[in-house]
Amino acid sequence: MALGLEQAEEQRLYQQTLLQDGLKDMLDHGKFLDCVVRAGEREFPCHRLVLAACSPYFRARFLAEPERAGELHLEEVSPDVVAQVLHYLYTSEIALDEASVQDLFAAAHRFQIPSIFTICVSFLQKRLCLSNCLAVFRLGLLLDCARLAVAARDFICAHFTLVARDADFLGLSADELIAIISSDGLNVEKEEAVFEAVMRWAGSGDAEAQAERQRALPTVFESVRCRLLPRAFLESRVERHPLVRAQPELLRKVQMVKDAHEGRITTLRKKKKGKDGAGAKEADKGTSKAKAEEDEEAERILPGILNDTLRFGMFLQDLIFMISEEGAVAYDPAANECYCASLSSQVPKNHVSLVTKENQVFVAGGLFYNEDNKEDPMSAYFLQVPDQPWEPPANAGL
Repeated sequence: MALGLEQAEEQRLYQQTLLQDGLKDMLDHGKFLDCVVRAGEREFPCHRLVLAACSPYFRARFLAEPERAGELHLEEVSPDVVAQVLHYLYTSEIALDEASVQDLFAAAHRFQIPSIFTICVSFLQKRLCLSNCLAVFRLGLLLDCARLAVAARDFICAHFTLVARDADFLGLSADELIAIISSDGLNVEKEEAVFEAVMRWAGSGDAEAQAERQRALPTVFESVRCRLLPRAFLESRVERHPLVRAQPELLRKVQMVKDAHEGRITTLRKKKKGKDGAGAKEADKGTSKAKAEEDEEAERILPGILNDTLRFGMFLQDLIFMISEEGAVAYDPAANECYCASLSSQVPKNHVSLVTKENQVFVAGGLFYNEDNKEDPMSAYFLQVPDQPWEPPANAGL
């Protein structure tokens, strides 16, 4: 008779617990120990079978050096980290904190222990903040953890104006900086903030670091959306910046942007991935001229510096929020448009306060009269209006 899934899972967990408790008991009482792990000046007696079963790294070490399998030296790893890793392998328990998580994360990556790796990733994601987001971003890239790197990059983009002031921002490599400023999710109201951040980065560090960054500046500039910069700023600040004036290639890029402001868009010809060899046959001469022009047009691409896609923070609007007993409406005075925030007859008629925070609107206070509740018809009122975007009603114009 086949077991149900729930019963089979219960039995499997029971056996795993029994096995793990038995292994921990043998470790505590020094039974069947056949290996010593050395880290620094500390020694950790354990079982080869446990290490090999939990880690492809340890399994490969034991198979590669069978004559020395009884003694394993781990270099460049803190003894405290090794102690925590071994404790987890025998108990499934691990104590993470801000001070140790990065070392444990690196150790889990090195020793190929995916469970510890995943635990560390979740811990770091939940504790992303202004003080650690850049370090976590670089750690995710260093250890090839896309999930962590993307989470940290998204946090950096959401708080870019604050993060760009941090001293650690100036320590980013060119590739790391490009990964951030190329994002559409960058929370900046104006592209000027991106340009100024890049210039601070390029001019920071010692002479050697500055020289290296300035060599990379033309590549980094491809991710600055100069086409979004006002013409006056482009001419007074960008074109006259010493680091830009020092490189003819950057001046050519600025000229491309100025041409684009005047309607002359520069395109680049994309190289074909596969070209015919010397002995290849010529293309059919009967190909029409229109077809040839289409192929040529398909090979042209727009330079990155002419990207005019708006960033996330450029969609911000200053709205006037109005409520009545019929509902709530947001009015955009610049565009002379209304957006329906809430159609509710339950908005109170008196003593109402409004609070806004991070694109959310809270309506608090007031009294609501419920005719159906005979015992307690009067009640306090609280409404949280959902996040934008708000849908414009049929009659949007005022």
